[in-house]
Amino acid sequence: MKMKNLMFTIAVLALMGCSTSEKKDEKTEDHTQHQHDAKKEEGAKKPLSPRTSVMAMIGSNHVHIDYGSPSKRGRMIFGGLVGYGTVWATGAHKATTISFDKDVKINETSISAGKYGLFTIPGESEWTVIISKDWDMHLADDYDQANDVVRVTVPAHKLDEVAESLTFEVVEMSDGKGQISIKWDQTAVSFGFENK
Repeated sequence: MKMKNLMFTIAVLALMGCSTSEKKDEKTEDHTQHQHDAKKEEGAKKPLSPRTSVMAMIGSNHVHIDYGSPSKRGRMIFGGLVGYGTVWATGAHKATTISFDKDVKINETSISAGKYGLFTIPGESEWTVIISKDWDMHLADDYDQANDVVRVTVPAHKLDEVAESLTFEVVEMSDGKGQISIKWDQTAVSFGFENK
């Protein structure tokens, strides 16, 4: 009887030890916390448009873009899947978001630090890039032009090689100035910003 009690006590202590170590792991914070659940689940079927993010320090300003990254998969993208002249969430599923730690200027418009929606209106030769107060929505379903913070018209460039998946890049051009590029299929656009 004593042996059963001893084994029961050891089993309970072992379980308590496991749950304690799991709680410690939950409190560990580093940049990997930006990863999404889709990336964390090893062995799970990879989603067709995984949620991903890109970030960079531009001077002392942490710039973070979070987006759903669809793949071309043999489809006609611009002028097909993504229509010309219509507002696009610039990604799959939830609208793409952009966050600035510090105030910035885009096209001489001041933008306060915070989180925003990043929408675009693709065209054959130029795109309109939109930074909106609205960021928490499915695709561009609830997009409202009245909430635009800034709109910038930028030229569209043809890529030499096909970008299979939608990709964003944030690059420091010079101290306090950055550039954001969007590439997919054979099209690339970019726009600049600077810290205030």
